[in-house]
Amino acid sequence: MTDAPTKDYVLDDQVGFVMRRANQRHLGLFAAHIPDLTPTQFAALAKLCELGETSQNALGRATAMDAATIKGVVDRLRRKGFVDQRPDPDDQRRLLLKPNAAAWEAYDALVPAAHAITRDTLAPLTDGEQAIFLMLLHKLT
Repeated sequence: MTDAPTKDYVLDDQVGFVMRRANQRHLGLFAAHIPDLTPTQFAALAKLCELGETSQNALGRATAMDAATIKGVVDRLRRKGFVDQRPDPDDQRRLLLKPNAAAWEAYDALVPAAHAITRDTLAPLTDGEQAIFLMLLHKLT
């Protein structure tokens, strides 16, 4: 090992570091616009409203959350009064989740803020750059 740092590695130019900084900025905007839910809670709420009744596992897959994470997120949404659940009649081990009236009311009220978060996150980019950026991000996922 040498005492001199490797000159061809600049942290500020590394994709993970830049993405983390961009994500920190986005999370700050999210917290300012939607202070009562975390991004994962909002994602689960939005996807549940999109899907309607679904299993907890399917909701986790649809929101890219592992089983432990989605369980905690759903528990918190249930405590907030947004989720109704019942056992799956075909498999008693599986829970079926459904957005209730409070979930729909909250979701409908938060959609404008969610749009503002996206707008503010992408604001430094031109319209064309925004489209390219989103296309490239989708390619990475």
